[in-house]
Amino acid sequence: MPGTAMSRTALPGHASVIPLVLANLLPLGLVLFLDWDVAALMILYWSENLILGFFTLARMLLVSPLGGLGLGAFFCIHYGGFCAAHGFFLLAMLLDVDTDPIGDDPWPLFLVFVQMLVNVVREVLAQAPASWLWAFAALFASHGFSFIRNFLLAGERRSADLRKLMTAPYGRIILLHVVVIFGGMLVLTLGESVYMLLLLVVLKIAVDIKLHLRERAKMAPAADHPL
Repeated sequence: MPGTAMSRTALPGHASVIPLVLANLLPLGLVLFLDWDVAALMILYWSENLILGFFTLARMLLVSPLGGLGLGAFFCIHYGGFCAAHGFFLLAMLLDVDTDPIGDDPWPLFLVFVQMLVNVVREVLAQAPASWLWAFAALFASHGFSFIRNFLLAGERRSADLRKLMTAPYGRIILLHVVVIFGGMLVLTLGESVYMLLLLVVLKIAVDIKLHLRERAKMAPAADHPL
């Protein structure tokens, strides 16, 4: 029916936007009721990179179990180093954490990048507030919903390209975190008032929605649209 096709075209990916927004609203409550500061917010937003990496690897393995193993190993090393460098930058900027990302016993060859990620995750867990786990779980559930609904059920898997899947999270991370880091620096400059922190959360939600819908439009099968 024309009306049905029009509604599906007008609302690409909106079903998976709902849990995305709900998960991103949880930090609002944490700022208001548990006194989260800008460092806690930025640590949470960095940890979302791990969730993106997990579901990217899952997509790659489902599209091509054999090819996904080889490219997946490269992705873990490269993406791990990318996220580790980003994480140590945030820790140094926000919390003055001065930690050697490698230590005295580096892992062999390119596995050192994975070691860097393991070390930054340990530092993040040491610095994160106790309520961080709930916010992280909410973000994981949101990305999991999108993975099931859009990739497995709505046909994104049928037209997915292995190499495009591997590179997809980088663009999203770079754009999103440039905005978030700029917002975080603005908060630090103007003062960590509740209103400034809430503005940072709203800014992140707005950019996240835009990037999510753009990603759904790119990954949708040519003759279909994501639900």
